[in-house]
Amino acid sequence: MKSNYSLDDLRCFCSVARLGSFKLAAENLGMPLSTLSRRIRQLETDLQLRLLNRDAHRVSLTHTGQQYFERSSTLFDELSDIGEDLHRDKHEPKGKIRISAPINAGSQFLRDIFLEFLQQYPEIQLDLQFSNTLIDIEAQAMDVVFRVGTPVVENWIARPLKDIHFIVCAHPNYPVQTITHPDMLGEHPSILCHPMNIWQLAHLKNGQTFDHQPAKAIRMEVDEIRMLTHAIQAGLGIGYIPDYYALPMIEQGELSRVLPDWRSKPRTLFMLYRDRDHLPMRVRLFVAFVMARFGQTGKAHQPDKQAIHE
Repeated sequence: MKSNYSLDDLRCFCSVARLGSFKLAAENLGMPLSTLSRRIRQLETDLQLRLLNRDAHRVSLTHTGQQYFERSSTLFDELSDIGEDLHRDKHEPKGKIRISAPINAGSQFLRDIFLEFLQQYPEIQLDLQFSNTLIDIEAQAMDVVFRVGTPVVENWIARPLKDIHFIVCAHPNYPVQTITHPDMLGEHPSILCHPMNIWQLAHLKNGQTFDHQPAKAIRMEVDEIRMLTHAIQAGLGIGYIPDYYALPMIEQGELSRVLPDWRSKPRTLFMLYRDRDHLPMRVRLFVAFVMARFGQTGKAHQPDKQAIHE
């Protein structure tokens, strides 16, 4: 028996068997009756089996045809279900979105956006994975990825959302006035928060830049902002903190700013996602929701050759 028969011909056979009529099957499949009859004959030729009994009044299955129909119809039913699921995936706001984000920005800066989105779309679920490492986003089947820095992921669209600056902070009672230039930071104990191992600073007025890499008197190394700030508040040392997190604490007197005329150059928070024309409805809604929250409508960013995940 030949095994290279047409699955499309088998689908035609299942339609005839299910409806018990060549005419009804042809109408259901949207093809001429003569074409359908020819394709059924071709399937029987390829299989070297008779599947249907035909007479002037009706069509019926042979014993072999009945076996083929019972086994193959379930496959096409499953394919039909898959097609319906994919259609819903494309056109209905439901299902799961897998998201990767930095620990710091994800848990603090993006948190409210995630919660507001879920409140607006009750049939969508978010699978959030926070990490400060550069994961393989395709191998882990991510739908949307947030990164700080300059992301490079082939075939992914990168949307700039917001510029973030880092500033140096200390305990409110720390003698910050004694530190007048970044080259003096090495004389003080520090708390290091990965992956920001190098504190890149620029003067707000004259544009002078200085890179400080803590090497001596590192009291603690962490990868999460809250632990960093707790250590600073405990008086263990100075630290390099994103401004969106540090400035409210400075205003409330919980932290003190070191070198107020210095801060990092802007580091952009990006949102990455795949081909915008073939996204499931839930992902398209999420992308639009995030862009609206950041007031962004511009073109996608064309990245350089570096990437940092913070």
